Amino acid sequence: MIVRPRPGIFGLLFILRGSILSTISLSLVCILLVSSGIAWWGHAAPDTFDRLSPAPFTLLGLALSIFLGFRNNTCYERWWEARQLWGRLLAETRAFARDSLSLLPKDGAAGRRIVRRSVAFAHALRGQLRGEAGQSARDWLTAEDWERVARSSGRPDAILRLQADELAAALGRGEITDNLYRLFSDRLLAMTDIQAACERLRSTPTPFAYTLLLHRTAWLFCLLVPFGLVANLGFMTPVVTVILAYAFFGLDALGQELEEPFGRTVNAVPLDALVRSIEIAALEAGGETQLPPPLLPQDYVLL
Repeated sequence: MIVRPRPGIFGLLFILRGSILSTISLSLVCILLVSSGIAWWGHAAPDTFDRLSPAPFTLLGLALSIFLGFRNNTCYERWWEARQLWGRLLAETRAFARDSLSLLPKDGAAGRRIVRRSVAFAHALRGQLRGEAGQSARDWLTAEDWERVARSSGRPDAILRLQADELAAALGRGEITDNLYRLFSDRLLAMTDIQAACERLRSTPTPFAYTLLLHRTAWLFCLLVPFGLVANLGFMTPVVTVILAYAFFGLDALGQELEEPFGRTVNAVPLDALVRSIEIAALEAGGETQLPPPLLPQDYVLL
């Protein structure tokens, strides 16, 4: 996620980091070459394009901008939902840690195990959403717990089962009441719901046919619009065409990044920073004084 203060007017013109320009630069070069060729053609044979009007291209560009805006709104809603889910996970982890350390037996051993498993759950969920091994969860589990988790195909689920087993054992020993067990069970249910919602976002992209239609239309528009502009703009045609292409290709590329909110692109949800926030909250709840520092943006990017 890009985190930086709003730049001045010159910064807005020349900032590259987070501008999506690097992603679409080859497409812009292609459009520049094509539109330059058409501008030269219009100069060499001035009567060729006299009967072409820019009006149809204006209508096509208006329709395309509406479709791209709708798609980007949809992709942004996916990104924002992902951020809300991880905000809920942070809140649930804090509440789970507080309840575990306050309401479980006073020796604190069970409470500390549950708190550390909650952090391991966040690590494992991040790894699952990013298609990574999620080995970082191992540092927060006992050797016995990790052995059970490592054998499971779904490590976040396995960690929640460990939590449920611990709480069921405490209920069986009479260390917690039925009401307390229900309280803890509701916390686990909330974390399960968050996991399921994240998996839904990861496994259900926007329809590919819809994305392909917009991508093709953007290319067709940017390749055809110089024919409608060259009679009036002449050698300024490539400049205007590239500006239009930057807007349409940029929106298309930005939508593709926001569509995958759990990736490692500069505009994805900063899962590493959120997991570190969960670590800090859990350790602080357990009375630790040596806390890891929060992750800060590197070159204006928060991962």
